Amino acid sequence: MEQSTQWWKNSVVYQIYPRSFNDSNGDGIGDLEGIIEKLDYLVELGIDVIWLSPIYKSPNDDNGYDISDYQDIMTEFGDLETWDRLITTMHEKGLKLVMDLVVNHTSDEHPWFQEAKKSKDNPYRDFYIWRPPNEEGKEPNNWLSFFSGSAWEYHEPTGEYYLHLFTKKQPDLNWENPDVRQKVYEMMRWWLDRGVDGFRMDVINLISKVEGLPDAPVTKPDDEFQWGSDYFANGPRFMEFMQEMKEEVLDHYDILTVGETGFVTPEEGKQFTNEDSGVLSMLFQFQHMDVDAQPGGQMGKWEEKDWKLTELKEIMSKWQVELFNKGWNSLYLENHDQPRSVSRFGDDGEYHSESAKMLATWLHMMQGTPYVYQGQEIGMTNVHFPSIDDYEDVEIRNLWQDMVVEKGHDPDKILKAIHEKGRDNARTPMQWDASENAGFTSGTPWLKVNPNYDQINVEKERENPDSIFHYYKKLIALRKEHEVIVNGDHTLIWPEDEEVYAYKREHEGETLVVVTNWTGETIKRPWPEDVSFDGASVMIHNYNESPDASKEGITLRPYEAVVYHQK
Repeated sequence: MEQSTQWWKNSVVYQIYPRSFNDSNGDGIGDLEGIIEKLDYLVELGIDVIWLSPIYKSPNDDNGYDISDYQDIMTEFGDLETWDRLITTMHEKGLKLVMDLVVNHTSDEHPWFQEAKKSKDNPYRDFYIWRPPNEEGKEPNNWLSFFSGSAWEYHEPTGEYYLHLFTKKQPDLNWENPDVRQKVYEMMRWWLDRGVDGFRMDVINLISKVEGLPDAPVTKPDDEFQWGSDYFANGPRFMEFMQEMKEEVLDHYDILTVGETGFVTPEEGKQFTNEDSGVLSMLFQFQHMDVDAQPGGQMGKWEEKDWKLTELKEIMSKWQVELFNKGWNSLYLENHDQPRSVSRFGDDGEYHSESAKMLATWLHMMQGTPYVYQGQEIGMTNVHFPSIDDYEDVEIRNLWQDMVVEKGHDPDKILKAIHEKGRDNARTPMQWDASENAGFTSGTPWLKVNPNYDQINVEKERENPDSIFHYYKKLIALRKEHEVIVNGDHTLIWPEDEEVYAYKREHEGETLVVVTNWTGETIKRPWPEDVSFDGASVMIHNYNESPDASKEGITLRPYEAVVYHQK
């Protein structure tokens, strides 16, 4: 297939969470050397780009998303010399590297913040967002942190609060200060000049806050703090800051940029990723990730919600249609912050393999750049640890402290929510083989391994030609062979169907019809009048035998997926 000038449109990205990927030295923590050891595995899978979660110096309050030195490597991961060897080896193997850019906040142990808290007239004070107590001597506003509790922390020596939308050890940078922005751009250039092929920009659309930082509306009267995303997401100067970043840094390199942008609409997505006037190659939106969450802010993700397939169709097709020829999608179901997709949207029991393949088919046949999260390609599942003591994630720990310890909620109910939505579901160590600790480490892993590693592991998957792993290899290869997958338009079939998700892709005389059963039942459907199968062949299919189909209709087995191809 002819390559587009924007190489990232034809690419498949693999996200590595370094702490949990592969431990080379037996200390129980994954590291850069461990990644180098596994590069051939990723070449075999067929991916083009590795996105590496943060590996910078950090006290690890939020597993590396609290950075104390942007231009050095966390000791437990390695050093800059090892990093240089990693990127050199990757480039030799035809792989590109995207680094995490975390610049909404730093660690409170970063030298800038260490200076800022010395006094109100320190030159670095204005690198962060400080406010005096309100008239009642309390927090400057009622904003709720992403990780429970107030978004403000009092600093007694200087008598002011600082803003932290995440943990109190992650103070928000003040992007209104041009000196902050220049320091960030300088750091970005430093990494790009070392060979980095792009950035995944962590919570980047939070960098502009509404002037005055007003109180959020009270939507939960029983809670002291309220959800304030209207005042800190997609703020008034966001596009201005990003245009400046683009002009000063991004335009000077041939790179992939993807923004983590919660709370965005397709209209804003077009604006952010438009080829002519946009500021990013693509973005991560979260509307499909919120389909099973209660509305009303970050805490809603922990509350169970019955959802319908038609809701997911409406979200995904809107993004597919509205960004067509006007922007670019990223395609994902998993990352380091999300539970495992086969447990969440499929069946991690009887139909584990079939449903994992179905979800992969459904996603990879859409327009956009697909992201595979480590272990997704072998169908890794959620883990149900029996005790809160088994969990390491700061978000989970803070939730337990807030809801169980302080508010007295039912611990069994909260643990059930953690089993379903907790971030540690994605952070259990990579399952390489059936040996002790899943072949991840010869030591004691930093987080317990999912007990099912003896059944679900890379070694077993590679040996089985019908495995989820080999199915992902086929999907990735197909994207490189068929232009319709990259450039085709998108039309829903059976938009009101609550069991079958089907859509059509068309481009220059080439057509795909993607049909997926999202249930554990066998179901039949008559074809709509505008779907023709003259000369169609099966491109990929997740059962050994082709589905029972005729010109009149199709019978789908549990979690069956099939892609028909016409040219």
